[in-house]
Amino acid sequence: MYYLKTEQSFDAAHFLKGYAGKCHNLHGHRWRVIVEIQSEQLRTDSQCRGMVVDFSDLKKSLKDICDFYDHSLIYETGSLQPATVEALKGEDFCLHEVPFRPTAEAFSRHIYERLQEEGYEIHRVDVYETPNNCASYGG
Repeated sequence: MYYLKTEQSFDAAHFLKGYAGKCHNLHGHRWRVIVEIQSEQLRTDSQCRGMVVDFSDLKKSLKDICDFYDHSLIYETGSLQPATVEALKGEDFCLHEVPFRPTAEAFSRHIYERLQEEGYEIHRVDVYETPNNCASYGG
């Protein structure tokens, strides 16, 4: 089995509604994302002969996901009052509503599934919320 890894990061704020601790409050992270793909075979076409994929394609796919969330407030559907959302939008803040609690665990699965939809055979996605705390999702 062949494995390739690439890494990107993004800065974003979130909070965990219903959490009895500091993470209940709005706070930010430098989210570090490491993606590992796999393949039993190397490509045979001329441009990518001897490769699993072109690294530049994999890097771009992950970068596009990370750039989408960069410098935004990520919040779970229903976790903010509609008036709060409207007020934040009125201030022209970048908001991203997600249908899951925005934890590192949930983000690792979300990114896994997004890249899988793009045709990558994902082995594992690691999401670091801090330099020492990582959540992973693998197939």
